[in-house]
Amino acid sequence: PSLAPRLLAHKIQSPQEMEALHALTVLETCVNNCGERFHNEIAKFRFLNELIKVLSPKYHGAWSSEKVKSRVTEIIFSWTVWFPQEVKIRDAYQMLKKQGIVKEDPKLPEDKILPPPSPRPQNSIFDTDEEKSKVNLKLFMFCSSLLDKTQVWKHLLFFPFASKEQEKSAKVSRRVNTISEVSENVKLMGELLDSYKRQELSPSDRDTLQNLFERCERLRPLLFRLASETVDDDGALAEILQANDELTRALGQYKQTVA
Repeated sequence: PSLAPRLLAHKIQSPQEMEALHALTVLETCVNNCGERFHNEIAKFRFLNELIKVLSPKYHGAWSSEKVKSRVTEIIFSWTVWFPQEVKIRDAYQMLKKQGIVKEDPKLPEDKILPPPSPRPQNSIFDTDEEKSKVNLKLFMFCSSLLDKTQVWKHLLFFPFASKEQEKSAKVSRRVNTISEVSENVKLMGELLDSYKRQELSPSDRDTLQNLFERCERLRPLLFRLASETVDDDGALAEILQANDELTRALGQYKQTVA
């Protein structure tokens, strides 16, 4: 709930009218289905200011379409009706009226503005487990990037949500496999370099050595990425740093010997 309004605000401020209108529809749907924590976020000045920018001629109001500005005005006004206890929403709307940006209260169209949201403390996707919320948000961002909108619903309905343990297990597996590959490549490169020094390397082995060097070069950024993901595990971080030292030495020996 702390991230979703920021992502929506970015889309609402889009210069493409259809994109902005779709984002406003999503915002309304979230207000009606995502519970109290989401309501608290949209009632903060930090988010309300992003909506005001769409209306204000000092910001995006000069080029925002009239249809988008009308919808933003309707939404803010509807919140003053549905959430009378939220002082910041009321203050923001009154400020728009004082500045002359909003001339008169809009008439709420029943087919667009949804009724007051009912309490949903247990069904809200944001009021469940925090880790699942993060996964849901990643899934939402992935689905929103798909061009075929019918595929969005397939992913939302059938994509298996990874649990915290599954994600942790995947990271451990990725780390172990990468360190193992580094160790094997470094060992084999050392053996081939010894043969190279003795001038006992066949042309095919020379190609193998060259391929090993290129593969080891590609492994370096993987180790850096793993290290950035493992800052909270001292033991695992030590393994990664040791593997990086071995890889750096092997690459240095190759350059010194072959080049």
